[in-house]
Amino acid sequence: MEVRVLPDKESLGRTAAEHAASSLRTVLHDQEWARIVVATGASQFEFLDALTAAPGIDWGRVEMFHLDEYIGLPLSHPASFRKYLLERLIHKTAISEYHLLETEGDIQEMVRHVGEKLNSRSIDLAFVGIGENAHLAFNDPPADFGTEDPYIIVDLDEACRRQQVAEGWFADLSEVPLQAISMSVRQILKAKEIIAVVPESRKAQAVKMCCEGEVSPLVPASILRTHPNTIVFLDADSAALLSPGIRGAASLLAR
Repeated sequence: MEVRVLPDKESLGRTAAEHAASSLRTVLHDQEWARIVVATGASQFEFLDALTAAPGIDWGRVEMFHLDEYIGLPLSHPASFRKYLLERLIHKTAISEYHLLETEGDIQEMVRHVGEKLNSRSIDLAFVGIGENAHLAFNDPPADFGTEDPYIIVDLDEACRRQQVAEGWFADLSEVPLQAISMSVRQILKAKEIIAVVPESRKAQAVKMCCEGEVSPLVPASILRTHPNTIVFLDADSAALLSPGIRGAASLLAR
């Protein structure tokens, strides 16, 4: 796992997007389609703005998969991740193939159907974030590091739900759903390349645990250290608690 530290959130988003765009162009040069997984949330705003504006990407040959979604939240709700992806990515590009996690109707059947499509071919790029409780997608601690299911239904812990309130998606904790659909940890790790975009001081403790602690289900995003082609983009605030040696290292290996 490689760590790159940028001065601020804006330069982080721009630099991460430049790298992601370059990777996408390479994939599309080498093969007919690129398959990507996309995260949502406030931490991804600058990254997605820059990525959708990047030149030279044939979005018509990009197939997108949804990373996670709340259960029981309609598409019209401001916090809906489907709404987020439609507004911030799909409608701004020419993506014609996308698979959103629809939470109306038979959820188990939807999870099975989208999971089968996901597993039909390899994923080229996964764009992810890291939560304040170190969650990866909606895999809160203690995360299931063992399941091979592509998508799972999870209970959201209070720290995760409070983060959603603090980011302004919900007025208070009672409005935040108790469950969500999440891509599993092992499924995320199947991507050929993982790009993690993690800005802001509120993520600093989680970043420190992920980079300097043990790889553990209690720190779900620490599993990224086991992936051979992951880059974590930080800003000065999210990297603030890293020890000088870790912050200056070119890469971090699982311990």
